[in-house]
Amino acid sequence: MNLKGILAIAGHPGLFKLVSQMKGGLVVESLTDGRRMPAYTTQRVLSLDEISIYTEAEEVRLSVVFDSIIDKEGGKPAIDPKNASIDELRAYLAEILPTYDRERVYASDIKKLFGWYNDLASKGLALKEETSAEETGKATPDDADSDAAKPAKKPTAKKEAAPKKSAPKASAPTSKGKVAATMTRKAGKA
Repeated sequence: MNLKGILAIAGHPGLFKLVSQMKGGLVVESLTDGRRMPAYTTQRVLSLDEISIYTEAEEVRLSVVFDSIIDKEGGKPAIDPKNASIDELRAYLAEILPTYDRERVYASDIKKLFGWYNDLASKGLALKEETSAEETGKATPDDADSDAAKPAKKPTAKKEAAPKKSAPKASAPTSKGKVAATMTRKAGKA
């Protein structure tokens, strides 16, 4: 799942999409109601793309966890963190990520995880990202067939760039020993 540009802002409910940057922070759009607002540099802004979940061996990116939920739920909302008990949430997370660290992943973290996933799923953004052969670095047999089916590109001759004109040279000193006024004149001075 591609979480690039999806943000969580401390003190504000829901998730936000990054719209643009400004001098003192970011302009974000709420995924809940579509309203835009500034997120200043003094606020704690988390990019979901950079969040990981602790496991017994290593940390697992949130996008990988969301992909597992998508596999299980088919892109539909998962268990509701507001109505489920913490034991139900822990059991559901154990089905998705069996090796998660039960000591370092708190109940509030699990509630946020399922809340964020459900927000994305309700907006239709819970789509599993297909990894292409270019990203994994592995060639597939289909890639070789598709290259053979494409006509070869004709090499094009590159045009040589025209020589650059040099800047005009300063004129020789005048009889008073000063460089011509056109080269030394500053704005507003004679």
